[in-house]
Amino acid sequence: MPTITCSKKDFEKLLGTKLTTEKLQELLDYAKAELEKEEGDEISIKYNDTNQPYLWCPEGLALLLRGILGKEQGVPKLSLAKSDGVVVVDASVKEVRPFISGFLAQGPPLSEYLLKLFIQLQEKLCEVYGRKREKVAIGLYPSENIRFPVTYKAVKPDQVSFVPLGFSHKKTLAQILGEHPKGKEYCKLLAHATHYPLLVDSAQNVLSFPPIINSENVGKLDVGCTHLFFEATGTDLVAVDLCTVIFAYVLFMRGYKIQTILVKDTTKRITPVLVSEKKVLQKNLVSQRLGLELSDQEIKKHLVRFRYDVQGKNVVIPPYRKDIMHAYDIIEDIGIAYGYHAITPLSIHTHTRGAKLSDASFINAVRDLCVGLGFQEVFSPILTNPEFLYDCMSLEKKECVEIENYTSVTYSCVRSWILPLLLSVLSQNRHAEAPYNIFEEGLVTVRKGDEYDDEHHVSLVSSHASASFTQARQIVEYVLRQLGFSFSVHAVDHPSFIPGRCASARVNNKEVAFFGEIHPAVLERFNHNLPTMGVEVNISALFSHLQE
Repeated sequence: MPTITCSKKDFEKLLGTKLTTEKLQELLDYAKAELEKEEGDEISIKYNDTNQPYLWCPEGLALLLRGILGKEQGVPKLSLAKSDGVVVVDASVKEVRPFISGFLAQGPPLSEYLLKLFIQLQEKLCEVYGRKREKVAIGLYPSENIRFPVTYKAVKPDQVSFVPLGFSHKKTLAQILGEHPKGKEYCKLLAHATHYPLLVDSAQNVLSFPPIINSENVGKLDVGCTHLFFEATGTDLVAVDLCTVIFAYVLFMRGYKIQTILVKDTTKRITPVLVSEKKVLQKNLVSQRLGLELSDQEIKKHLVRFRYDVQGKNVVIPPYRKDIMHAYDIIEDIGIAYGYHAITPLSIHTHTRGAKLSDASFINAVRDLCVGLGFQEVFSPILTNPEFLYDCMSLEKKECVEIENYTSVTYSCVRSWILPLLLSVLSQNRHAEAPYNIFEEGLVTVRKGDEYDDEHHVSLVSSHASASFTQARQIVEYVLRQLGFSFSVHAVDHPSFIPGRCASARVNNKEVAFFGEIHPAVLERFNHNLPTMGVEVNISALFSHLQE
C-alpha cells in the first residue's frame, strides 16, 4: 500500500486550516487512508487502496479535503497557457514504448523540500500505478537546458552514449542496463527489445533513456530551478496522460504556470489532456445502493464536496480521476461523503437453513489447535497482488489467477498461499509489543496450467528474538500428531526461508506442509527486523488423506 511522508505545516498551508491529530485522522477516512506516524512536523500517511493515484501527494490530498471542508466545490480548475514546446514521436519507438505526454512549467525556485516531494510522487506513480515503470515512467528536467523540439525515438543499444544520472563517464544504452543500478533493476522491461527508447533535443543532447535513467548533463533537476519540463512515457496512453494531468495539478497548486506542449505523432495532440468525463446518475439508483432517500440538492451537495460537478443528471468527473468506471463508483463517494456510520442498518428479514460442509469440522479442529498453541487468528483479503506473493518472498513469479481488468494493483490476483499476507500483517503492526504469534486459515487458489484448484490452507508466523526452525517444526509435528497423522520430515530449499532451516512434512509421501525460518531479505522487504518462523499447512490435502 502506498505511504507518503510530508510536513504537517506544509499540508495545513495547502489545506488552509490547522489540524489536530484527531481531525487529521478523521479527514483521512475520506481518502481511504490513515495516519501511520506523526513525529514532530513530519507525518506519514498510508493509503488502503491504490485506485486514486492523485491522492499520493499532499497536493492531491488537499484537493479532495478542501472540498470535504467546504473551502472549494466542484471540479478544480487548472489554467493552461500555450508554449512553443514540441515533442516529435518517431515511428521507430512504436514497437517498444509508443506513448508520451508532457508539459512545461514556470514558477518559484524549487526548494529541497518540494524536490523531495516531487521525487516521492514520481516514484509512487511509476512503481505502484505504473507497475514498476512498465506502464508509465516519468521524467522531470530543467527546461532551460533543453532546445525544442525534442525527439522521442528508438535506437540500437550501442548506437548512442551519454552520461547517466549519478555517473561521470559516458555509457552506451546497453552498458547502462548492465552497469547502472537503475539499469540492472529495470532491464527486464527491455529484455525483448532490439531498439531502446531515447529522448533527445534539437542539439542532439540526450535528455533520458526511458524508462531507465535521466542524463546527468541535461536531465538532472536541482534546487533553485524555476523552469521545468515534465514527460511521461509508457505502454498505456490513458495511464501516461493521467500521470501528466496529476503532476500538472500538483505543480499548479505550488504556484507554477503550466504550459502545454504539442506532441507530433501520426496525429497531433496538445498535452496535458484535461478531459472531464461525464456519467449519468439516476436518483433512484442512489436510493437502491445506499438505502437513503436523498433529494437532488443533497446528492449535489455531497458530489461537489468530493470535487465533482453536477449538470442535471450528468456528473462531471475531475480529469485526474480515471477510477470511475460506473455510476456505482460515484455512489460510493456519495456514501463516503454522507458517512457510512450515519446510515441506519436494516434488520434481517429473510431466514435460511444452512449446514456444515463436510470438511468444516476438520478445519475448525485445526483452528482450535492453533489457538491452543497461543496464536491469534487474523483475516486477510483473498485478493492480493503478485508482488506480495512472489517478489517480496524472493520467488520467481508462478502461474496465479490474475484479474484481467483490475482497478487496483493491490488487489490484482487471487492468493495462492497465505504466509506472505501474515508477514504483511506483521509489517503493519510494528507498534505492538513482541512476541507476535498470529495465524490464518482460509481459501487459496492454485493454478496448474488451465486448471484451478481451491484449497484450504492454514499459515502461522511467530516473531520474537528466539523464533527458530525448531519452533516451526514443533508446531507442525504437534498439529499433525493431534490430528492422527503419521508423517515424515524432509529438508527442502525454499527462497523465502534461510538455507538449511526449511523443511517439509509429508503424509503418504505427499507434501502437506512446509516450514522454517524466514530469510532476512524477505523480512527486510516487509520492514520487519525480528527473527520470524513461518508455517504453511495444506488442510485440504490432509482432509483428502483422512477420507482415504
